[in-house]
Amino acid sequence: MRFTTARLCGGKALMAISADILDIDMDRAAKILEAEGCTIKERDEMMLVFDWNGMETTLYSQGKVMFLPQTDRAKCISDATELLEKVR
Repeated sequence: MRFTTARLCGGKALMAISADILDIDMDRAAKILEAEGCTIKERDEMMLVFDWNGMETTLYSQGKVMFLPQTDRAKCISDATELLEKVR
C-alpha cells in the first residue's frame, strides 16, 4: 500500500493517508479488532477509536489511520499497513 502522512496534534500524532480509495466496513473492522483484544472507545459509521500497540488509534472508513503518540513516519506507515490488511 502507498501512503502520505500528516503531522497532527502539534507533532505528537501522525496520520497515514492511503493513496488507494478504500471503503472499510466499520462494523466488520470493529469485530476483527475486538477479536484481537482491542477495546473500542468510540465508534460510528465513519470511524473507530481504540488502543492498539500502546497508541490511541483512530481508523477512518476512507482508509486513514491516526496514531497518538507517533512521530516516526516509517513506523506510522508500517503500522497503518498492518492494521488495514487486517480490516479490509
